[in-house]
Amino acid sequence: MIIYPAIDLIGGKCVRLRQGDFSQQTNYEQEPAVLAASYRDAGATHLHVVDLDGAKAGQPQQAELIGGLAAELGLKVQTGGGIREPEQVEQLLSCGVDRVVIGSLAVRDPEKVEGFFARFGGEHITLALDVRVGDDDVPRAATHGWKTGTQVTLWELLDRYMNSGVKHVLCTDIGRDGMLAGPNVSLYQNVLKRYDGLKLQASGGVANLEDLNELRTVGCPGVIVGKALLDGRFTLPEALAC
Repeated sequence: MIIYPAIDLIGGKCVRLRQGDFSQQTNYEQEPAVLAASYRDAGATHLHVVDLDGAKAGQPQQAELIGGLAAELGLKVQTGGGIREPEQVEQLLSCGVDRVVIGSLAVRDPEKVEGFFARFGGEHITLALDVRVGDDDVPRAATHGWKTGTQVTLWELLDRYMNSGVKHVLCTDIGRDGMLAGPNVSLYQNVLKRYDGLKLQASGGVANLEDLNELRTVGCPGVIVGKALLDGRFTLPEALAC
């Protein structure tokens, strides 16, 4: 299981949001390059970077900073936030970014995103599907920084994109994100059971090492860890040792 330390950026600074709410923002003192280097030095091989300004604006806002992190650190960086056009994907990949994360667009305009897969290949695109799980236990997609709910189910989206060459899927249970309440293990287990061979990244709610062990036990290939590391609930070497 790959640990993806997460760095969320607003105005070039490290932050975390509670359930994607910009009005519930926690600021961290570490500079992004220093924090990323500390993760690398602690043994990380991958890094997940979110341009929250880009997600809010609907187009990338911090590509230069993120490209610099990818070029200088020697980590496999995946990044997203407001990416809408193939030229934006190409720019990030040319800077040394390993995979570009496509989120809301994958729900709103699947034909366009299928074109991304055709052009860049499944190894260079991570599909980010953010879901709310309803009372009927059905995960439905949310878009626009989680502000807009839809009736499109996770299963409908995955069925479609599996035919387009998707390999990497980052799935966030919005209700768990930034809450340190534990990940939705049953959701991820269900995804892995339905889609054999998918390189799934679990996101949202990881609070302790037991959470990581539980995800590993059900065979989750990757996990995003943000707030728990920033708040010192465990160290990256401890996480990697799991």
